[in-house]
Amino acid sequence: MKILKYLFLFLLLSLVALTVFVATQKGFFSVERSKVINSPKATVYNYVNDFRNYEDFESWSVEDPTIRMTFPNKTAGNGASFYWTGAEGNGNAITLKTKDGESIQQKMKYDGTEADVNWTFKDTLAGKTKVTWKASGTMSFLFKIYAALNGGSDKVIGTIYEKSLANIDKNLDYETKTFAIKVNGVVRKTETPYIKQTFTSEIQKVNKNAKIVIPKLIEFSKNNGLDTNGKPFIIYHTYDTATGLAKVSICLPTNKEIMTTSGSDISGGKLDGFEAVKTTLTGDYSHTNEAIAKTTAFINNEKITPDLSWSHLEILTINKFDVKSPSKLMTEIYFPTKPKAVPVVKTPVYRPETESAAPKPAKPAETPKTNTEEEQSEF
Repeated sequence: MKILKYLFLFLLLSLVALTVFVATQKGFFSVERSKVINSPKATVYNYVNDFRNYEDFESWSVEDPTIRMTFPNKTAGNGASFYWTGAEGNGNAITLKTKDGESIQQKMKYDGTEADVNWTFKDTLAGKTKVTWKASGTMSFLFKIYAALNGGSDKVIGTIYEKSLANIDKNLDYETKTFAIKVNGVVRKTETPYIKQTFTSEIQKVNKNAKIVIPKLIEFSKNNGLDTNGKPFIIYHTYDTATGLAKVSICLPTNKEIMTTSGSDISGGKLDGFEAVKTTLTGDYSHTNEAIAKTTAFINNEKITPDLSWSHLEILTINKFDVKSPSKLMTEIYFPTKPKAVPVVKTPVYRPETESAAPKPAKPAETPKTNTEEEQSEF
């Protein structure tokens, strides 16, 4: 019995000593990890910037089946947020500030532990991206105990970051390289009424701008009693690769054409029917240039005459509002063409040979009268 008492006393003293030790430790922590990701900077930035992707790459989420994430309407950009619950505790994160393609600043809270989180993205050689993930903040008492028993905050949090960065690399490597392009050929696109917002944008930012504009168009249609009639699409009025700029209209098809008041940034219109070469891209938007190149080659090989009065049309058949995986996106691209001139051949007129149409026999020549006869007739 004395041995058990001594053991109990020893354990109690150890617990008290650990508690005193942990309580006297600084609650501040700072952890930083970096990794070169085998994907373009814009792709990596967009992936990390959307909280919906965190359940696919955050190692603690991937490894803990009890975690359940909740996403509000806004999951990317300034003001985006998400929440999670699990056996180990609850937490939330919010994006405070972003610098497009360069950095993301966030605030994270987890059962009393709070951290300022910063992501930075830098180009490297061969189109890769160096991602640096840093967090600094204060630990809750329970997290200080956990960290003290597991090698310190740098090891605990750093291991999570290392695994998560590896997941980002693996996921994006698959998602960006899994794509398909099919040139469907010449089709007829029917007329479509729509509401739109028109502006000039950097080509590489068009799809990002579409994610901002499309919800506004949907809200406008609801407020004005319009029924949508298909998937959102983008009209490229101009597409200048030299300057990297395009004049575009982000459109939402509607059941009828409308007129809007002057000064509104949203207006109505109608896309007239036209002939076009259609190409279907399945996969990430980063492969759009490859799809355009294949379409252009098809047009040249088939000696099709393009309609150069405008550039092309992209229908977001399966877009980022439908799925989060880039490999599952689907974009239909239509390049307008001029219809082939068909030569007009006149149909010959055939007349049946009937009696009425038969030639009349020539009359016999009359015998000319002599002068004597003419003179006799006058009397």
